[in-house]
Amino acid sequence: MKIVIVENELYLAQSISSKLIEQGYDTETYSSIKEAMNIQADVYLLSTNLPGQNVMPLIDKHKDKIIILMVNYINNDTVSEPLKRGAKDYIVKPFMIEELLRKIEHYQEYQELKKENTLYKEYISNMLGDIEINYNIENLISCIIIETNYPKAIDKLIFEYTKVKRKHLSIISVKNENWKEKITKFNNELLYIIDVHLLKKSDREHLLELIKDKEFIICTTTPIDSDFPTIQITTESKLYDHNEILTIDDYVKYIVNNFQYKFPDTELSKKLGISRKSLWEKRKKYGLFKNK
Repeated sequence: MKIVIVENELYLAQSISSKLIEQGYDTETYSSIKEAMNIQADVYLLSTNLPGQNVMPLIDKHKDKIIILMVNYINNDTVSEPLKRGAKDYIVKPFMIEELLRKIEHYQEYQELKKENTLYKEYISNMLGDIEINYNIENLISCIIIETNYPKAIDKLIFEYTKVKRKHLSIISVKNENWKEKITKFNNELLYIIDVHLLKKSDREHLLELIKDKEFIICTTTPIDSDFPTIQITTESKLYDHNEILTIDDYVKYIVNNFQYKFPDTELSKKLGISRKSLWEKRKKYGLFKNK
């Protein structure tokens, strides 16, 4: 990790630099905003006591990085306004190097988690993007069981629901051995419980007992006998899932729906192992005629 130190007090700058180097950081020291402006780094330690210099241009340019202000005193110019413009935190001189390291490590971890979160959001969006759900999120409530023919469609629905309702979500798969402990542990989050169709009857009964005082949504592909409200959400536009065994009809329907514009009928029917007449009959059956 590279750290740029912008400080006109030479002794202080060198002292901070040497202590950071001891901790394994790569540092560069500058006495002016102009010198540091075009230097790329992960962290900027920026003194706000630079006579005749404006720190805002550097903050504006590098606000996506970790900027920690080094201040002699706290007021609007030294702290409030720079924080509004993009600086992450401040530390008051004189300070212990341990306190500065704690702040650097904290924001480094935050940046990494932010990148991971963005990556996972993009992955989920791409994975579920082609799934169509004809259900109004506003009608969805918690403490409910959803029966479906396609769990991934419910995954998408729940992610959208928690985003709109600003709820904290915890996903619990009953395939995990510690699912009971997880349910008991969470109190203030919406529990999205999946793979319930895999449970034995006795474990289902135990599950229903555990969630009595919880906020939850259960997704299942088989009916569950309970006193909780149950709704059915099915879709005709199921996507092929390599972890799922489809019926022959579902598989053929998926292939025709997704590949009829990529291959001519002769090739598509050959890949399916059926005649062109049979392909036409399948289209008629599924209502999947080509657009002219």
